[in-house]
Amino acid sequence: MTVSELVPGCFVCDQQALPARPPREEVLATEHWRVVHAFDSSLAGWLVLLPTRHVTSFTGLSAAAADELGGLVRRLGIALEQVTGCVKTYLMQFSEAEGFSHLHLHLVPRMADQPESARGPRVFAYLGADEATRIPEGERDAIALAVRAAARDA
Repeated sequence: MTVSELVPGCFVCDQQALPARPPREEVLATEHWRVVHAFDSSLAGWLVLLPTRHVTSFTGLSAAAADELGGLVRRLGIALEQVTGCVKTYLMQFSEAEGFSHLHLHLVPRMADQPESARGPRVFAYLGADEATRIPEGERDAIALAVRAAARDA
């Protein structure tokens, strides 16, 4: 990845350009993808998969990035089951929120005791959480390190 493949002012690209990131901002990194723990979630383990270069749709991915995605989702899903105890994971992509058009995929744990009101597309009730209910940075870092280790072995 070169700096020319990033778009200044794009939140994801600006984060990608940083020389170092805490574990929550780099759960896992490959040549084509960086995985982060969502910063505004009240659900532990809410991961976001981000292409390392600026694209706004799946058709903008390189063949190598697209090919890598399936295996990455599988490994991360296994890791989330081990780390969070979830019964399954949801995989979603919209990239429509203001300021977040950079392609990104949400990989979200669905817990056994998750209320019906927060299942399926209603899981987004956990995103955009206020400061008081967000998963704290230290906990996101701990989850990131645990998921990273589990994904390595998956």
